[in-house]
Amino acid sequence: MTGAETEDDIPLGERKTVTDFCYLLDKSKQLFNGLRDLPQYGHKQWQSYFGRTFDVYTKLWKFQQQHRQVLDTRYGLKRWQIGEVASKIGQLYYHYYLRTSETSYLNEAFSFYSAIRQRSYYFQVNKEDRPELVVKKLRYYARYIVVCLLLNKMDLVKVLVKELSEEIEDYTQRFNTEDQLEWNLVLQEVAAFVEADPVVVLNDNNSVLVTSNRLQEGSVPPLEQGMVVGQLVLADALIIGNCNNQVKFSELTIDMFRMLQALEREPVNLATQTSKQGTLEPNEKPAKRENPHKYLLYKPTFSQLFTFLSASFKELPANSVQLVYLSATGVFPTGHTDYEGPYDFGGVLTNTNRDVVNGETVQKRNQAQKEMHCLHPGDLFPFTRKPLFVIVDSTNSTAYKNFTNLFGQPLVCLLSPTVYPKSVQDQSQRGSLFTLFLYSPLLAFSSVCGLNSLRRGLWEQAQEFLRKVYHDIGQMITRSRTIDQAFLQFFGDEFLRLLLIRFVFCSAALRLHKLFRESRSFPESYPELPKQDTVESSVLQKHILELAAMLDVQSLFWDDSLEAY
Repeated sequence: MTGAETEDDIPLGERKTVTDFCYLLDKSKQLFNGLRDLPQYGHKQWQSYFGRTFDVYTKLWKFQQQHRQVLDTRYGLKRWQIGEVASKIGQLYYHYYLRTSETSYLNEAFSFYSAIRQRSYYFQVNKEDRPELVVKKLRYYARYIVVCLLLNKMDLVKVLVKELSEEIEDYTQRFNTEDQLEWNLVLQEVAAFVEADPVVVLNDNNSVLVTSNRLQEGSVPPLEQGMVVGQLVLADALIIGNCNNQVKFSELTIDMFRMLQALEREPVNLATQTSKQGTLEPNEKPAKRENPHKYLLYKPTFSQLFTFLSASFKELPANSVQLVYLSATGVFPTGHTDYEGPYDFGGVLTNTNRDVVNGETVQKRNQAQKEMHCLHPGDLFPFTRKPLFVIVDSTNSTAYKNFTNLFGQPLVCLLSPTVYPKSVQDQSQRGSLFTLFLYSPLLAFSSVCGLNSLRRGLWEQAQEFLRKVYHDIGQMITRSRTIDQAFLQFFGDEFLRLLLIRFVFCSAALRLHKLFRESRSFPESYPELPKQDTVESSVLQKHILELAAMLDVQSLFWDDSLEAY
């Protein structure tokens, strides 16, 4: 309402429009603020509340579209306020994605965040003398960048980082604020994140080709007719990260980022992408959920981790698998006891609150007191009552060889090397080599061979060759007469099948590589794989040498691996 007008001058219908808008706006803020009070674990508690919140925001968005002229003149609706509503809807979609692991919601979040920038909803903010409004704009940029990273829109990320940098500079010059260092750190983190891949794929014009490593149609070797494997389905995954000095952005280390993509299918577009040109319509209906549900836990305390593990375990459906991925600093025992039980081999540190020297945790107390936030193999024993698939990427991953399958349920642990050659260790800030193999074997193989870039044609040729290799590895696993049945029980699930195949490829490649001479530099597993049938198979060794020849790096590998032993 303008100052000269009294309320009586405004037609009743328009007054009602303003009142209804204010009600919807207040209600939406109230519901949105309540989201942070919902428990982050469990699949059921949040759904009805999210649904109500979404309904109100959908009504609010449509209402401001239908009554924009009245709201402009009578309410004084600013463009940044429309931007705020769109941003909140984008956040809702992103949180839907986090809660459901349905990648299509990322596209929905992207649609709203993209519209805010295209329509310059926040443009006028810089002209107002209100630092809190500028902070809203900066936070919008940070959230938009996270969604773009998850959708592998790296070219756009670089543009957004440049714009955010200019916005931060303008903000800090205009307002003498205390959060300048924090915002500069955000810029540094995202810049390092974008540059984390050790190898780039180049088009003919030398532009960088962005490759996706999510599960795609045809990327998993199909099960052959008559192949006897389990019917288990990967339903829940806990992705835990606590690696010191590793590149991170928004509570997501590069290892966590890679593993979460390895457990997702390529997203498909939902309705906002296909709706009428120029309109944005929130769309609540998801596609069928085909991805395992994920919890992303950055530096969780033991109590947080155990709560999430328990919630996931409790809600695990029948014939389903729980996956636990640990990318964390190793904790080593300081001495030996007469009895070596599941708590005497150390484990991995999920939350750093101790002295860390050269990436290793130093135990300052006597052996009777153990590190509180160390996850020991014994801590996972209760959860082996249901099928459990564990991946440990740590300098003390071998602690998890000391598992005991107490309940006879399928149980597999894939364990990283504990020692790397110096040239590989120097790259550890950009993520672990072991996780890189599980995420993109060709990227990891090229990296360990010292390649910085590959031409697109060669990349595609090598990827095609690797599909044949994966097929052969799959046959090795299913045809082995001495393999532990646990591997076969997990092999029916596409995500787990691909992880097992990539693990075997990684193990075989590092065994043949001349830089990897110590047994500690090879991945291990519990139960052990039959080496002659898998990681030391002559057929697989021949494939690896063929791939090395294709990339012109055959001199880095033993031509006859038997000479190396």
